[in-house]
Amino acid sequence: MISRKAEARGAWRVARGTCKILLLTILVMIITLPSLAYERRSAVVDTVAKAGPAVVNIRTEQIVQRRSSPFFGFGDSFFDDFFRQFSQTRSYRTQSLGSGAIIDSRGYLVTNAHVVEKASKIYVALPGEHKEREASLVGLDQATDLAVIKVVTEQSLPNLTFADDDDLLLGETVIAIGNPLGLENSVTTGVVSAPKRRLPDGEGGVAVFIQTDALINPGNSGGPLLDINGRLIGINTAIAQQAQGIGFAIPVKVVRRVVNDLVVHGRLRSAYAGILPGEISKSMVKSRGAGGALVTEVDQGSPAEKAGVHVADVILEVDGVQTDSASEYLALLRTYPPGAKIILMLLRGEEVLSQTINLVELPPGYVMLYLERIFGFSVEEDRQGIVITKVLSRSPASQIELKPGDRITELEGVRVDNLETFVARMEETLGRLPLRFTLFRGQRGYLVEMP
Repeated sequence: MISRKAEARGAWRVARGTCKILLLTILVMIITLPSLAYERRSAVVDTVAKAGPAVVNIRTEQIVQRRSSPFFGFGDSFFDDFFRQFSQTRSYRTQSLGSGAIIDSRGYLVTNAHVVEKASKIYVALPGEHKEREASLVGLDQATDLAVIKVVTEQSLPNLTFADDDDLLLGETVIAIGNPLGLENSVTTGVVSAPKRRLPDGEGGVAVFIQTDALINPGNSGGPLLDINGRLIGINTAIAQQAQGIGFAIPVKVVRRVVNDLVVHGRLRSAYAGILPGEISKSMVKSRGAGGALVTEVDQGSPAEKAGVHVADVILEVDGVQTDSASEYLALLRTYPPGAKIILMLLRGEEVLSQTINLVELPPGYVMLYLERIFGFSVEEDRQGIVITKVLSRSPASQIELKPGDRITELEGVRVDNLETFVARMEETLGRLPLRFTLFRGQRGYLVEMP
């Protein structure tokens, strides 16, 4: 009898212990499962969910016309001109894809200029919509490779917020979102490898980019680079397609400046400091171990004169970015809007000092003054376009034998049919050397480079 009671008590203890273990296991599961789910929902996941609806796919169509002839070339201008009348013009439709980011709830989007610059039609696919919307081009800037387009919408669209200028930490996490090959919201992550990477712009100047190891390919071009809080810190650009683990983005400082000007003013306004830069001597470059931009002239009453910049000063840096040549200085200046402040680090004799300059908008007529002062010729507009009206003796223009009556039809790769487009293109390329344009003298055309 006693043994049976003991056995019952033992069985009860075992059952009670088993229940405790089961209850403890259930309690642990209840506590840990939410934490595991929380670990999966990282800051990156939250950022993508928040910013994803503001990233779009862009498809463009371009109509290309080509002339075809049933006759082979004869190698003789007379016969080639004769048979050209029998040739036919055929139109071909080409398509390209890219990404973009909504930066205003009213339907304004930013993307790369090369994505849309030659497009006959632009279509935008918003996340969650099965039908494309046609977009219009607000404006673009080839120098910074940025463009603004707009879709018509009756509802408020989700949009990205801009991060603060220059608010980047080396090594901080960044997220690139885009639509490569039309695939919606392809996400890559990485870190900031260099917040201000100087790269040649291909035209003698320099451009500053954010360098990251987040994968950026041609399909991501035009899409946003975000910080961990989902703020826009740059626009992705696929300029290093052959490099592994290296991506670049146009900094938000430049994006903000270009977007504001294109939306508000319809064009990119040029900032003016009043400095005419030149190159320093090779001996000085060798002695310093670095270059710089020599101040050759300071315009009277200009922001530079008011700030105390002197002729013969050497510009070493613009807002902390090294400047090795006159073209680099001018390229950096183009990234600032009128009204901005820049800090120049100058070398004056053996002394290094800094001067703050309050930039203003380029004065009307400055381009024409610059053209005559630097290159030695003047232009006007007539019924046929842009014509050279004056060539100064002993000037670069006279040295290459430009003459009054010569006509300029294209300037730095852009057709110029009137004075407005000529001046606008000159503003975009101000200080760039050599100056390249297409010139016609009678019926004969020439490609000209002004050193």
